[in-house]
Amino acid sequence: MESVKPSAVTPRKKLARSFAKVLHVKALIGIASVDGLKNVVISDANLKDEGGMVNNKTALNNNWSRDEDEELQERVANEALLAKLFASISSVKAAYAQLQFSQSPFDPDGIEAADQLLVSELKNLSELKQCYLKKQFDSSPETEILAAESKELQGVIKTYEIMGKKLESQVRLKDSEIIFLREKLEEANKQNKAIEKRLNQSGQLSSVLDNLHISGLNPSHFVTVLRHAVRSIRNFVRLIVDEMRSSGWDVDAAVDAIEQNVAYLVEDHKCFAIEAFVCREMFDAFHFPNFSLANESLPDRSRMPQWFFGKFNEVKSMKAKDFLAERPRSSFAKFCRVKYLRLVHPKMESSFFGNMSHRNIVNAGGFPDTAFFTSFAEMAKRVWLLHCLAFSFEPQVSIFQVGRGCRFSDVYMESVNDEMFLYSVESDPHVAFTVVPGFRIGKTVLQCQVYLSQHQSKVKKFTSTKQR
Repeated sequence: MESVKPSAVTPRKKLARSFAKVLHVKALIGIASVDGLKNVVISDANLKDEGGMVNNKTALNNNWSRDEDEELQERVANEALLAKLFASISSVKAAYAQLQFSQSPFDPDGIEAADQLLVSELKNLSELKQCYLKKQFDSSPETEILAAESKELQGVIKTYEIMGKKLESQVRLKDSEIIFLREKLEEANKQNKAIEKRLNQSGQLSSVLDNLHISGLNPSHFVTVLRHAVRSIRNFVRLIVDEMRSSGWDVDAAVDAIEQNVAYLVEDHKCFAIEAFVCREMFDAFHFPNFSLANESLPDRSRMPQWFFGKFNEVKSMKAKDFLAERPRSSFAKFCRVKYLRLVHPKMESSFFGNMSHRNIVNAGGFPDTAFFTSFAEMAKRVWLLHCLAFSFEPQVSIFQVGRGCRFSDVYMESVNDEMFLYSVESDPHVAFTVVPGFRIGKTVLQCQVYLSQHQSKVKKFTSTKQR
């Protein structure tokens, strides 16, 4: 076979073969190249997209940050405006308080200063309104807030200072009123003591009953002596209550021990229970001619009225203290000793005076020279005179009292607490206890004084009972 020589291949054929190889290679790598190019293109596009998103997020964050800053600044500016508003209101309140305080007592300088402050703060409020409407806020609101809070506190402090001054002036006014009322009370007490002294003097009673004869006795004379006796009893009760309070006694417990389960309308009504106790002791055995005194001789029954009327005239013209000093062994002196030892308990006397010297002197046959015993002796004298006058009548005067729970009768009773009738609308009030006993003089009835209550477990019919 004939070999082909290199020179036999023409240049055209070489070019054709080279071109064919190139095309073949391109055919083999064409897809990969396109895919790679696509990938490159896609990667570049992704990079471009991600870069755009980052830029957008940054822009959004910047926008949000700016919005938040503006909102925060607006909120702070509004807080500063409100702080200024509250500070101005506080100043207005302080100015108004100053204006009121300066009117009484009248202070022209204070009124003028308060008026100027009011006008200034009202102008300030008007300016704040315009600033809010025009959105004109301060450049440094934090500083303005602190200044406004300081101004508000100053207004509050000034308001409290003015209130304190006003309260101090009111206290001074009340103090002056208290001093004035105390002076009036002292003056009234002096007048009362002077009146009581005149009423308690035996000359007052004797002057009423001067030139009185046994044949001219009538119930009005007995009523006069009874009123003097009740008045002296109440003076002594007042003295006992004062001594109880000054000695630290529990007055409520003492009253409950005397009269149990009684509802008092007024706190001062508890004194009626003590008065009832004193009357029970002083009028006990009143219906006996000798007052149950031992070893007391009495005249015949026919001579008894004249004899007792003589005893009445014998005692009425003298003070109890002087009569006891002159006649320490008389019937009246025995009466005073017996009644004092029964009425004034040893514990009471020891509590009042720190000892029992009064009791010891009375047991020894003497009479203490004290204001307390003098008041007791004057009371005992009035009861003794009433007893003597009662047995001077013909027929004799009888004594009665009513029991607890009796229905009230205005024929036989007189209420010491008429307020009970205002509270007892549905049912009639009933007797809680007798304060002062009543008396009968023939057909004349002198009403007993009773304390009424609506809280009674049992209702009794009225029965007139003598003390025995």
